[in-house]
Amino acid sequence: MQILHKALFRIREKVSTLIFSTIRKFWYRLHGLKIGDTFLPKVDMSWPHKVEIGHACQLENGIFFKHDGIWSEGKSIVIGNRVFLGRFIEFNIRKSISIGDDALIASGCKFIDHDHGYSDTNKPMNQQDGEELAIVLEEDVWLGVNVTVLKGVTIHKGAIVAAGAVVTKSIPSYEIWGGIPAKKIGERTS
Repeated sequence: MQILHKALFRIREKVSTLIFSTIRKFWYRLHGLKIGDTFLPKVDMSWPHKVEIGHACQLENGIFFKHDGIWSEGKSIVIGNRVFLGRFIEFNIRKSISIGDDALIASGCKFIDHDHGYSDTNKPMNQQDGEELAIVLEEDVWLGVNVTVLKGVTIHKGAIVAAGAVVTKSIPSYEIWGGIPAKKIGERTS
């Protein structure tokens, strides 16, 4: 009897996920989201028309797709195919971020491509615009839990970033980085 209850629970869960994902995708597509054959869990999007999600991605609940700015044309958050995005990831983007195919991004990661200006001491910092620089993650990168990636960073193919790191500089292919600020701690070898 317990096996039957477990099976019914799983079936109900899968059907519910499929139905709600279909409704969410329809709603967000009406608002400009471009998405492939990927299930869409409960997420938050400030401007759905700024987001593009590829095929066969795995997204967990609670991801925040935030284009930080007023309405504008074009995509600023572009996610490739077969990408894994864990729970509570935050995209806080003004310029752009692109994530290549087969990337693994663990829960709690944050991506911020801008900051406040601070050079004018006669003006509050919250009224000064800082530099905006795109973020690029090439294919087959892996970011551990709670990694923060800041403006202007490119993480090249096959690189790994350890949990909790703050990435302020670009990372070459197949290197392993960690720490605050992140620095090279190893290399991937065959």
